[in-house]
Amino acid sequence: MPTGALSLMDLEPAYKMESIRAVQDIQHEFWPLDEINPENTKFPCCLVWTPLPVVSWLAPFIGHVGICTEDGSAVAFSGSNFINVDDCALGSVAKYLQLDRKQCCFPRNLAAHTCKHGYKHSEFGSATTWDDAIQSSVRHFEHKSYNLFTCNSYSFLANCLNRLCFGGSMDWNMINVGVLLLFKGHWVDNISILRSFSPFILVVCFGIFMVGWPFLVALLSFSLILLAWFVFGTYCLKNLLDS
Repeated sequence: MPTGALSLMDLEPAYKMESIRAVQDIQHEFWPLDEINPENTKFPCCLVWTPLPVVSWLAPFIGHVGICTEDGSAVAFSGSNFINVDDCALGSVAKYLQLDRKQCCFPRNLAAHTCKHGYKHSEFGSATTWDDAIQSSVRHFEHKSYNLFTCNSYSFLANCLNRLCFGGSMDWNMINVGVLLLFKGHWVDNISILRSFSPFILVVCFGIFMVGWPFLVALLSFSLILLAWFVFGTYCLKNLLDS
C-alpha cells in the first residue's frame, strides 16, 4: 500500500462517526411552527390558561389550563374520562406561554437522552416528539376521574412537561406549572385581562357592599386555604395529587 494511503478499515470508523453526527443533527431539527393566531385559537407549542367559572371569581390566580400541539390545537383534561381537543372547553384562551422545544428531551433510545434523568425519564414515559408526549398523557388521563383538588387540568399539564422533561426537570407539578403561567404567561389582549378579573372585582365589591370588610377577610382566607392545600398536597402528600 502506498505511503499516506488510507485503508477501508481506517475509513470505516470515521464514516460511522459522521453518520452518527448526521443522525443527531436530524433528530434535533424541528419543523418551523406557525405564528400564534389567537383569532383562530392556534397557539403552537404553548401552555394556555383561561378563567375557571366560579373558582376564578373567588381566586383569580386559579384557572383552567391546557397544552397545545405543534399545529396549535389546544388539548386539556376537562372532566372525568374526558380530554378536550382543539378547544379549552371553558372559554377562549386568555393567557399563553410558548415553550422552546430545544429545552425538551426527545430520546430515540436510552443512550440518546439529553437530560440527566435517562432511566427515570424512560421509566416514566419519554417521548420522541412534542405531540407524542401529549398523546401519551392523553392516554394516561382519558380514564381518570376529574377532581378540582387532586386531579385536574394542572395535573395533566405537569404530566406532559414531565414526559418532555422540559427544562431538564421531571419535578413538574400543579404548583410550579401554575407559577410558570402566572409569572411568565402573556395575555392575549386587554379584553382577556378584563374578562379574567372583572368577575372577581364584581364579587369583591358586591360582598363588601352586602357584608362589609369581613367578606374581604373571608375571601382572602379562602384563597390562602386553597393555596395551602395545593402546596401541602403537592409536596407532603405526593401520592394523593396526580401529575
